[in-house]
Amino acid sequence: MKKIAMIPARYAASRFPGKLMAQLGGKSVLMHCYDSAVATGVFDDVIVVCDSEILYNEVVSHGGKAMFSKKQHESGSDRIAEAVADLDVDIVVNVQGDTPFITREPMEKLLQVFEGEEGKSVQVASLMQELHEEQYIQDPNYVKVAVDLNFNSLMFSRSPIPYHRDKTVKPTYYEHIGVYAFRKEALLKFTSWPITPLEAAEKVECLRYLEHGIPLKMVVSEFTTVEIDTPEDLIKAEKYL
Repeated sequence: MKKIAMIPARYAASRFPGKLMAQLGGKSVLMHCYDSAVATGVFDDVIVVCDSEILYNEVVSHGGKAMFSKKQHESGSDRIAEAVADLDVDIVVNVQGDTPFITREPMEKLLQVFEGEEGKSVQVASLMQELHEEQYIQDPNYVKVAVDLNFNSLMFSRSPIPYHRDKTVKPTYYEHIGVYAFRKEALLKFTSWPITPLEAAEKVECLRYLEHGIPLKMVVSEFTTVEIDTPEDLIKAEKYL
């Protein structure tokens, strides 16, 4: 199987405009993300899909691969789907451009679920990690996921799931991490479907798969990283670096 990482890169982020060009240890956030994805060694190719010349030039001037979106898109998945439509590829991994510290272990585990006989039925996979602190379990900015006994997703929600009614039982809470791996055909189907009711209510795009009867194979991983959404996050990333 040919496996590529696609990094959707949008310049005009609402909360932190130009964040992908922000400097982090002498290198832009975007190039940290690109170089980290390449350094994992698990992808046949890594490509940034840009909406501006500033981002495109940043990547190619440092020896990376980049391409332009032909039109504006609502989501990173839409941007990637347009880019891969004419590419010869089997598995596409959506790596967010504002996550500069990608490592090999979670990417490797994510790709492994597509292998072997069991892997033939997997259309989409994603990462999750255990949530332990009550403040994060209750926080709607942390998307939670409930899974079946085979780690297929049952539901995604900004609410705590499961609801902890029986206090003698200690449930496990998982945070959904927005790194996806798709079979090319599944990604193209996803972007051809209109927004679904649960997706519209929760503002969680992977619910569109569930509402069309496609579970996500969830992979447990210690995904230690910093997502840069605000200037304050950049300070955290500098400390992490």
